[in-house]
Amino acid sequence: MRHKGAQHTRGLAPQPAKGLDWSRPRRRLTDLAPRVASSLVLAAAPLTAVWLGGAIFSMIWFIATLAVGWEWQTLIGAARPRLRFLAAAAALALATYLAEQQHYLAACAILVLGGALAALAAEPGKRVWTFCGVPYAGALIVSVSLLYFSPTDGSRAIFWLCATVWGTDVFAYFGGRLIGGPKLWPQISPSKTWSGTLCGVVAGASLGAIVGAHGVSATRLLAPIFALGLVTAIVSQAGDIFESFVKRRFGVKDSSALIPGHGGFMDRLDGFIAAGAFAALVGALHGAPGAFAAGLFDWG
Repeated sequence: MRHKGAQHTRGLAPQPAKGLDWSRPRRRLTDLAPRVASSLVLAAAPLTAVWLGGAIFSMIWFIATLAVGWEWQTLIGAARPRLRFLAAAAALALATYLAEQQHYLAACAILVLGGALAALAAEPGKRVWTFCGVPYAGALIVSVSLLYFSPTDGSRAIFWLCATVWGTDVFAYFGGRLIGGPKLWPQISPSKTWSGTLCGVVAGASLGAIVGAHGVSATRLLAPIFALGLVTAIVSQAGDIFESFVKRRFGVKDSSALIPGHGGFMDRLDGFIAAGAFAALVGALHGAPGAFAAGLFDWG
């Protein structure tokens, strides 16, 4: 006669203690490969754009800009998505051309007009969100173009921006997980910690200073470039938080599934968009007319 309850224990492997997720390390290792592969591609794209320059530079950044514009219009879930995206795409394409020709004010005006046209296709409750998506995406292509197509220091400005933003993201990620501690803003970004943010900001500014001051003989220029990097890194983190707010507002975890292991282009470029727009503004205000990139480094 089978002992009562034997059917519940016979042939079963010992169960792990309650509350422990033994599959977690395996899932992390499984996710690591696509994340690393995607990161390498994402890093290679802007570097290749700088190396090849010209129309190739504009095309690579336009693809990223268009992806951000599509994700925003899809994420907010407003009416007539195809019509909204068509208006956004047309504005982004024209703004890319104008930015390559260094007509930056005209490019910004087109983004505003394109956002207004896209908003007309949405229902009243989501017209503001629809409008904002076009300048948000367009800020990426206009800012990198303004810096890169400067007569001097264009490549250095893009390398500095990449080093600052990427350094901030990478060290914030690992710093937060290794150190932990209080959350920065749990209602908006539950995984972001104060420790990770501080590690990321300092590391990003340091890497940016190394790249930005490369080839500059005066070591005294390191201090202002590092200070600019600190502010830029903070702005980058603010851009990350803003995108988290938008996703939480519309109940979305990832902006899309376009990038394996990373989500969407907005998820990867949120900090870069904010930092790029800030850097372009600093360059335009501090640099000589037309030589905007030099305004980031000329603090003598």
